[in-house]
Amino acid sequence: MQIHAGQYKGRRIKTVKNLPYRPTTSIVRKSLFDILHNISDKSVLDLYAGTGVIGFEAASRGAKQVTFVESSLRINSLLKINSAGFNYQNFLFVKEDVLSFLNSNKSYDIIFADPPYNYQYLDELLTKVLSSLNPDGIFVLESSPHEFSISPFRVKDYGDTQLTFWKNIK
Repeated sequence: MQIHAGQYKGRRIKTVKNLPYRPTTSIVRKSLFDILHNISDKSVLDLYAGTGVIGFEAASRGAKQVTFVESSLRINSLLKINSAGFNYQNFLFVKEDVLSFLNSNKSYDIIFADPPYNYQYLDELLTKVLSSLNPDGIFVLESSPHEFSISPFRVKDYGDTQLTFWKNIK
């Protein structure tokens, strides 16, 4: 797995086969960043970070700060190992449950979440994330195809993967 664009284009991200994550595919990542356009100077929150490829790609494309939230100690260790290959000082790694972390009253310009596909708390996640967005911030959820109680402004399907976009209009 490697970074597609920006300052660190071509940089490889290490993965471990027996860890419980599902990396975002290359085509979905490319589409995601094409839709987001310019993310320079944006604060990015990568929830259920897994390999961290979304956050690392955001850093490569000029994000001013990237926060990774992942509850697994082993995955956090892998995130830190991967971050060592970047000359980037604004990574923050948080080992915490995502829903608990979202109670922290911090806000971000772009929030990306890729919970397990059978995740039972999507509506709670959606509500908490939307309250953690800066004005004009964007939330992107990667999931299996799903209907939501709060209408998104955009939905893109890629086989059994769906990217759903919400914007905070304050």
